[in-house]
Amino acid sequence: RPEDPKDYFELYAVPSAVLLAGLAAGYASGNLDTVSGSVAIAAAICSIGAIAGLADQKTAQTGNVLGIAGVTFGLAATAADMSLAGAGTAAFEQVGILGAGGSAVGAAIASQVGPTELPQTVAAFHSLVGIAAMAGAAGEYLGNVGSLDGGTLGAIYLAVFIGAVTFTGSVVAYGKLAGMLSSAPLALPGIDQLNLSMVGVIALGMAAFLNPSLGASLGVDGLTPEALQLSSLSVAAVVSSVLGLHLVSSIGGPDMPVVITVLNSYSGWALVAEGFLLGNPLLCQVGALIGFSGAILTYIMCEAMGRNIASVIFGGAGTPIVVAGEKVEMRSEERRV
Repeated sequence: RPEDPKDYFELYAVPSAVLLAGLAAGYASGNLDTVSGSVAIAAAICSIGAIAGLADQKTAQTGNVLGIAGVTFGLAATAADMSLAGAGTAAFEQVGILGAGGSAVGAAIASQVGPTELPQTVAAFHSLVGIAAMAGAAGEYLGNVGSLDGGTLGAIYLAVFIGAVTFTGSVVAYGKLAGMLSSAPLALPGIDQLNLSMVGVIALGMAAFLNPSLGASLGVDGLTPEALQLSSLSVAAVVSSVLGLHLVSSIGGPDMPVVITVLNSYSGWALVAEGFLLGNPLLCQVGALIGFSGAILTYIMCEAMGRNIASVIFGGAGTPIVVAGEKVEMRSEERRV
């Protein structure tokens, strides 16, 4: 507004440049491992400050600046970790090309989004987080078949499960908010039983994935441990995708803003699973921050809108289906004085 004092957010670039210069100096002096950890901590602190700033309209711009700084520091720390892991020039070229392409697409999309279209845009971006978690988990498994421990296998399965639910659920939420899909809730018979059945299949698949010798103990011929694991992971991806689609489709359009916050929380937990999978503390920190903040925001919005949080999270579970009764004709009589 014209009467507001001038902001000097560009001055935030000074400490940011000093920190990044220190990272470059650490690389030149052979102390990259020490400095990269400090940059990762700075990225986590800026991310926390960004959410705190966005909680109030007066500090929202500062929150955005801190968020940009946090992402920048996170990318720099990740590049440093890649260098420490022995990544070659080709790997950095691929990352640079993909990063530049993603930045261009994101800038083009964001420049055309109006304030009232932000919810569906956030939903669309959440779907990308979900599919990225699935792709990362699948790549980690396929690249290290037979050499992964139980903890890593559990992280892979959870990343696929949460990522798939986030992906398809976010796509449906985007379609409803953008008017591409009907805002009416999908009311299939036995909605709770369908959801519980899919969760049961996913749980059984996890048991088989973590115990690949299960096929041999059951006397299934020709089913190797690797084949059982791959089949379990594939089934989990498909069933979890259907579960996410069904959960969000069963919720009406007016409740989509709350669903967006739920999916935001899901995307955070998918990042946590990815962090455990890749051994990246920064990813775990940022993912937990997103997961908890999304869950808290979901609770606040449900309280404000008078919605049952369990019903929203579980796709309208336990919500009675209202059957239309007979039409009632209302007649008014004119009163004469």
